[in-house]
Amino acid sequence: MDTIINKLKSASLEGVNAKVVEVEGSFTKGLPSFNIVGLASSDIQEAKERAKSALLTNSLELPPLRITINLSPSDIKKQGTHFDLAIALMIALFNKKISHQELFIFGELGLDGKVKGSSLIFPLILSLKEQNLIKDAIVPKETLSSLQYIKGVNFIGVDNIKEAIEVIKSPSLPKSKFEIKDFSKNSITINNTPYYFLTNYPLDFKEVKGQYRAIRAALIAAAGNHNIILNGNPGSGKSMIAKRLQYILPPLSSSEILSIAKATYLDNKEPKFKPIRPFRSPHHSATPSAIFGGGSNRAKIGEVALANLGILFFDELPHFHSKVLEALREPLQDRVINIARVNSKLTYEANFLFIGAMNPCPCGNLLSKNKVCRCSESEIKRYKNRLSDPFLDRIELFVTMQEVEFSDRAHTSSKELHKSVIKAFIAQKQRGQKELNGKLNEKEIEKYCILEEEAKDILEEATLKFSLSHRAIANIKKVARTIADLNENSLITKKDILEALSYRKRD
Repeated sequence: MDTIINKLKSASLEGVNAKVVEVEGSFTKGLPSFNIVGLASSDIQEAKERAKSALLTNSLELPPLRITINLSPSDIKKQGTHFDLAIALMIALFNKKISHQELFIFGELGLDGKVKGSSLIFPLILSLKEQNLIKDAIVPKETLSSLQYIKGVNFIGVDNIKEAIEVIKSPSLPKSKFEIKDFSKNSITINNTPYYFLTNYPLDFKEVKGQYRAIRAALIAAAGNHNIILNGNPGSGKSMIAKRLQYILPPLSSSEILSIAKATYLDNKEPKFKPIRPFRSPHHSATPSAIFGGGSNRAKIGEVALANLGILFFDELPHFHSKVLEALREPLQDRVINIARVNSKLTYEANFLFIGAMNPCPCGNLLSKNKVCRCSESEIKRYKNRLSDPFLDRIELFVTMQEVEFSDRAHTSSKELHKSVIKAFIAQKQRGQKELNGKLNEKEIEKYCILEEEAKDILEEATLKFSLSHRAIANIKKVARTIADLNENSLITKKDILEALSYRKRD
């Protein structure tokens, strides 16, 4: 018998990006054995037993030969039970030439031959599609409900290994038989791109009493994706405002919704495929690995990457470890996080809105009119010095909360604030901006943040008076641009720049 070496395609993840893996099969004379090579993890090695059982329970032949399955390229570590189906198909069709060698195969096998889903399948296929590497794929039928959101891929759903074999043997591949779903009935189209949003507000700003200035700053932060720190006494509403910001953030494109879903899968959770941005709030005792990602053997996704396109909220900000706060400077500046390990170097996107909440002093009563602060000057200084100037230089909005009074009343709702955010979002996109105002680079600031003459004079005067750094000036321009968008001004006016200056960090 001539040796036939077949190939099928699958994939493995490196960080959040998929790498194409060819599953090759060799069947030679010799003492019957079954080996999987190519840096396969333990869960892939266990596929041998699952594949054997699936084949035998479905009356399929297990050849009495020396079976070698190679996962190529061999210098990439592979993991995931989704390789089961490709390995079993390679054995089932060992003496037949496979014609559909560009077909991707994904699926875990049950001992009875049932094809099951895996949390890695969606991130793998989405990453392959983003790289334009995939056209057709055999997948578990149970995963079609989530995969149908990925456009441009022909998905062939199967329930068991026999159905998969029939697909492989057929001269032509069947076509997908489901309709592509929309993410929400609420959407706007700008420059031929639809953006989706929700209009329900589980946490509403109408529950926040008083705090006019803080809510205005929160609106600016949401509309322009500006980092913000809320400073105030315990119970003044810092966390209330932070948690409600999630529901008034700008609309999302379909690619952004899928990117959020991919990160959710990598966090071992089931995404809802709704146009709602993530909200991550790690505890101040969390380790650097939990926040930035990592691990001894394999770098795992952390809170910073999971907050991509959403909010990263640090409550009790000064209590976070100094290593964490200093390491946060990179994603705040570059919107990516790099994780280096002995065997790999991974990059995750980290384009988030950062919110920090802190007390004015360790006891929290420094700004109180009715309570006495128990902290010494050295304790207050040490508390504030936990936040370095380079870290604070990357924050655009600083707000001191008002002390709560009995007469305070609610004065706005999330619905009203969200309308303003969407209005500002449309203005930014219609100008041709890829990023929101808070994430503009130097070249884009010069192009989009154009000041009227009076506004220029005020900014120049403020620069001299307060010795503003280059980054501080850029931050003020970006905040002023968002305020101008909220005020429906095409250019940044004197009023816009004055309000932006009022949110700068005080020494």
